[in-house]
Amino acid sequence: MALFQVDYYSKSLAKSTCFHVLVPNDASPEMIKENVHYNRKMKSLYLLHGYSGNSKDWLLGSSVQEMSIKYNLAIIMPSGDNSFYLDGKGTGRAYCQYVGKELVEYTRRVFGLSEDKDDTYIGGLSMGGFGAIHTGLYFPETFGKIVGLSSALIIHNIEHIQEDHKDLIADYYYYNSVFGDLNQLDNSVNNPEFLIQRLQQEQKTIPQIYMACGTEDFLLEENRAFYQFLTKSGIKAEYLESPGVHNWEFWNRYLEPSIKWSLGIA
Repeated sequence: MALFQVDYYSKSLAKSTCFHVLVPNDASPEMIKENVHYNRKMKSLYLLHGYSGNSKDWLLGSSVQEMSIKYNLAIIMPSGDNSFYLDGKGTGRAYCQYVGKELVEYTRRVFGLSEDKDDTYIGGLSMGGFGAIHTGLYFPETFGKIVGLSSALIIHNIEHIQEDHKDLIADYYYYNSVFGDLNQLDNSVNNPEFLIQRLQQEQKTIPQIYMACGTEDFLLEENRAFYQFLTKSGIKAEYLESPGVHNWEFWNRYLEPSIKWSLGIA
């Protein structure tokens, strides 16, 4: 398995940025002997980190290297700063365009990855779970399946908050700069629920969604609420809960099952 660190200039972010890529193209014959996943072309998973993280988080905290080899899966891990992977106003803040379009096109070209959306998945944890759900819904022609672990689906927590708002994560000014007008989130492209409704109105295919959250996680109710929204909207999604908090122990527990689900072998 090859590990690449790529530093390049991103037009969407108007700066040099870094991402890491795992490519199982050099696995020894002994390692992949009788592995059926090598009887097909390699598939791709874009994995997004959480708030205050970076592109190394998944490498340091999870078993992604093992998963890459085991399932013949290229895993691409970008740095999204604290953007929630949304397109902010102003130059250099187009994080959704970066992850969902520019990065996909670049990695497909450079690493020879499949251009078929059925071979292309996006996932993440916490802020990255929100980013995966949002980006996957924003670019439904690109991603066939979406995985959100302990996703920070906080739209309804922050809509209509006032300037004196401050919580354990951030304050009003941060949320306003990242999500835009907090009084208009219901009808904002930064709202995954709005994107679902728009796709339904346009009669477009909605990527399949997998969600998991710990029953002791502080984001449990937000995940339950989004799953209920999907259910009421007639969208079938895989939703799982089990004992756990907001940490790598829980995310590692669901990394392989979510990959197997993405590959259609769960």
